[in-house]
Amino acid sequence: MRVLVTGGAGFIGSNIVDRYLEAGHEVAVLDDLSTGKRENLNSKATFFQTDLRDLSLTKLIADFKPEIITHLAAQIDVRKSVADPINNAEINELGTLNLLNAARDAKVNKIIFSSTGGALYGEVKGSSGAAEDHPMEPISPYAITKRSVEMYLHAYFQLYGLKYTVLRYGNVYGPRQDPLGEAGVIAIFCGKLMKKEVPTIYGDGEQLRDYIYVAEVADVNLIALTKGDNRVFNVGTGEGTSVNQLYAILKELFKFDQEAVYLPSRAGELFRSVLDCRLAKNELGWQANCDIKEGLRRTVAWYYA
Repeated sequence: MRVLVTGGAGFIGSNIVDRYLEAGHEVAVLDDLSTGKRENLNSKATFFQTDLRDLSLTKLIADFKPEIITHLAAQIDVRKSVADPINNAEINELGTLNLLNAARDAKVNKIIFSSTGGALYGEVKGSSGAAEDHPMEPISPYAITKRSVEMYLHAYFQLYGLKYTVLRYGNVYGPRQDPLGEAGVIAIFCGKLMKKEVPTIYGDGEQLRDYIYVAEVADVNLIALTKGDNRVFNVGTGEGTSVNQLYAILKELFKFDQEAVYLPSRAGELFRSVLDCRLAKNELGWQANCDIKEGLRRTVAWYYA
């Protein structure tokens, strides 16, 4: 199968590209390298250094003729989306519309879209995780644009027959995640501990997140090439892990004996964000098998490699 991966030089995208190539698919990467890294590129993939908003995208997709487009390219920094919502919308919405129009004209079969779970659902109350029909309460321009793209995908299927699969991720972590800038807490902690620096925890550290190892995200994207048409799926473990638990595991792995510095919690931070992923198990045959301890062990090994 011929697949185009937008954002394929990024943390998650490059892992998906590797998995597609391992499975024998022909892959091209589209990335402007604004946040993606050239060293993440797989040499077996064709590379197009192009902005998602560039009008040349129409000819590029028409020439490559992908059967599937796996779409990850985005402005991913929540804080930047708040500071500059117009730029955020230009990239995430207008850029995606440029991609969808090009895909429609080139008769692409399907779009696999990387969306977000926690940022869409908001605070998850009770003891169970948020299922796909959980009320959505996006409060950042970043999350709003993710939801908008989901709605555009549904509209383009109804209007033009362009199929889609939406994957709403939990907190993805693992090899190639950059500890600098807008990154997950795991990458930030690893970056600090590699330098023997004491990390900071905001609040009491008991806030819960659904952490999913990046290789398992790559697995579900591989499955979605042939399954899950016109459906939305959560992608997580279904279990919450606290920041304190993360730090305790990483301290042991890094052989670091100092306690974290605790500062007041940041405004707007969710206390509990956990996903219900039973739909992906039932319809895609996928479920997370890498627990947090094993995932962190693999991640730390990558940092030391």
